Amino acid sequence: MPHHAPDAPTPDQVRQATSTLADLAAYLRTHPPLDDVLPLLAPLLDEDDGVPILLGDALRCTEHLVGQQAAFPVPDETRLIMEAFREAAQEVTDWHVLHWDVQRLRRHTGAPE
Repeated sequence: MPHHAPDAPTPDQVRQATSTLADLAAYLRTHPPLDDVLPLLAPLLDEDDGVPILLGDALRCTEHLVGQQAAFPVPDETRLIMEAFREAAQEVTDWHVLHWDVQRLRRHTGAPE
């Protein structure tokens, strides 16, 4: 069966995703009860498909696209940009370990999982 590429999200859909994150940050600044926050953090930091994993993947894919579409030989500035995307992807993906901190907080506070 042929592989069907997903439709590209629109800039408005990406803005909605970042707007939702901004709403979450604004809510957290109100100092809500931890029991209300943990269910919001769990999907955000999920070890398989949370923001760190998805953002890291998007950054890696961007680095790959830049490399594919760069002039050959790849100019030094483009190579530096690719390296920045690659390093950022690794750093943000490393944040997936926060998933375990959310799990430990849930156990510590007795919040439902």
